[in-house]
Amino acid sequence: MFEKLFRKKSISKILKDAANGYGDHENTLHKTLGVRDLTAFGIAAIIGAGIFSTIGKASADGGPAVIFLFIFTAVACSFAAFAYAEFASMVPVSGSAYTYSYVAFGELVAWIIGWSLIMEYSIGNITVAISWSDYFTGLLSSIKIPFLGIDSIHVPDWMTMDYLSAYNGHKHAEALLAAGKNLADLDAATTLANNAWLTAPQIGSFHLVADIPALGIIILITWLIYRGMKESRNASNAMVVVKLAVILLVLAVGIFYVDTKNWNPFAPNGVSGVLKGVSAVFFAYIGFDAISTTAEECKNPQRDLPRGMMWAIIICTILYVAIALVLTGIVKSDTLAVGDPLAFVFDQINLKLMSGIIAVSAVFAMASVLLVFQMGQPRIWMSMSRDGLLPKSFSKIHPKYKTPSFATIVVGFVVAVPSLFMNLTIVTDLCSIGTLFAFVLVCAGVLVLQNRPDVQRGKFKIPYANSKFIVPIAFVAAIAFAFTQYGKETKSFLLNSPKTVTTVNFVTSLSGDELRIVKEEIVRNAAPQIILADKVDAESYLSALPADRYEQFISASNVSMEKKYESGWSLFKHKIPMWIFLIICVVISYYCITKNLSLIPVLGLISCLYMMCELGISNWIGFGIWLVIGLVVYFAYGYRHSKLAQAEG
Repeated sequence: MFEKLFRKKSISKILKDAANGYGDHENTLHKTLGVRDLTAFGIAAIIGAGIFSTIGKASADGGPAVIFLFIFTAVACSFAAFAYAEFASMVPVSGSAYTYSYVAFGELVAWIIGWSLIMEYSIGNITVAISWSDYFTGLLSSIKIPFLGIDSIHVPDWMTMDYLSAYNGHKHAEALLAAGKNLADLDAATTLANNAWLTAPQIGSFHLVADIPALGIIILITWLIYRGMKESRNASNAMVVVKLAVILLVLAVGIFYVDTKNWNPFAPNGVSGVLKGVSAVFFAYIGFDAISTTAEECKNPQRDLPRGMMWAIIICTILYVAIALVLTGIVKSDTLAVGDPLAFVFDQINLKLMSGIIAVSAVFAMASVLLVFQMGQPRIWMSMSRDGLLPKSFSKIHPKYKTPSFATIVVGFVVAVPSLFMNLTIVTDLCSIGTLFAFVLVCAGVLVLQNRPDVQRGKFKIPYANSKFIVPIAFVAAIAFAFTQYGKETKSFLLNSPKTVTTVNFVTSLSGDELRIVKEEIVRNAAPQIILADKVDAESYLSALPADRYEQFISASNVSMEKKYESGWSLFKHKIPMWIFLIICVVISYYCITKNLSLIPVLGLISCLYMMCELGISNWIGFGIWLVIGLVVYFAYGYRHSKLAQAEG
């Protein structure tokens, strides 16, 4: 049975099946895409939430030095793109990392990566749909038509977010209000969620909260993709032209308002501040691999797919770096932690027209990302169905539109229903970890096939450089650097030393009696103007303290230790992903020495695995649960219906 789980597909068999139309369906996909179209799809997928939203938070954490994080992430994605390109050249069919893993590792791993790609595309689309909804409702609220008496179009808050966000926001608001904060002083996100919960219609005790605009855009995009690749391509190209024009306009106008004094200090929060934005910046790049799912619709996939991927990453990186420099040059970087940083910056310099243009273009930008992601998932399912791992209907090609019609409709439902109710933070992190896992396996797959003489090579091959000495020496140097430059932090990591909890977590975890004690302690230690403990805003006071004084206050506070410090297993579990990373680095270094592995895919594997480990243990647990569900589905259906198994039997 073990051997059957890892049975592999040969490249020659895959290419033969593709040429014969896979036997079960006489209809094939339209070959309409060239390099320009593929590059446009890549730009459509990459330039979306990253440049219109997450770039703000990343810039606030890292300052102008966030450009190095964009460059690092682009380089890491480029390493993975090289691996994708080599596979796409060898196996120019739909399926992306799923098909590549079937060749390199066998059926079980292929299923696992296909299942994780469902997480990347479907859950990624939920993320984008929710973000699009935020931009769209914000745009409606800014519409003013005086002669029609329209001051703004306001969508009720309970129709613009998910149930969980509204519930958690309400509970968080209650805890902060109990800690002494005024309702008017709550942050905008908490206020919005609290208001959505309080104003939502109720059925008994159930609050009816759902993101209706997200549902609408998914229905529209699904219909467009169902109609055909040509229509999707034309819509994508048009939206790419719009958002590139707006970005270039932002750069052309913004450069005249740059004050280089705002670039000093260049990295206000040091290296840790820059690295804090890893997951947000990486999310800005995911999607370039969606290009590989269109391989069967390319005119010349072996030549055009590698070029399309590389051009998309290069163009988008240049734009990301340029935008980051302009934003942090116009205003101080610490003010950029907002949901719409481009519009915010031009509001600060009183260019209201630019803010309006940016708001409109953001709606197009997010829609184009949604289109590319929604287009990729059905083609993954189509490939899995062709192999017998999913029911035959998933590989059905529409006779008129030449699209995987049934799979497209199912994806529409899979994305639309959760988008009404799921939390943005949860789906963003799950999307990122699923994508990074795919990147890691694709890079590993190239290494597995590196020296196999029976593998049929394509026109594109990753330039070979021996990693035998480079990777082990770099690993040892990194360890030495950690102990010499960050000795305290490194020892704390190794010894699992207790860690002080953050201000918000500390305040919101306190019981009523503990909160009263902390307020009295603040009164005794604070400035004279704080007189009565029941008037103290504990969260604001503690947040304003310098780090060393906050540590002193927490240490002296007369509340339980578990409320003040994170220690033991509760602290160590968050370090498990990083320990996994370090152990795998040791193993990779060994194989670099003994197997002379190619440098570029090794660097891709290591850098993507590092970003995967930065996402935290809760995301790993969620991903693990998702994979367990996938294994249940595989053994219940895929293992018994696999065409490879039937051919061998």
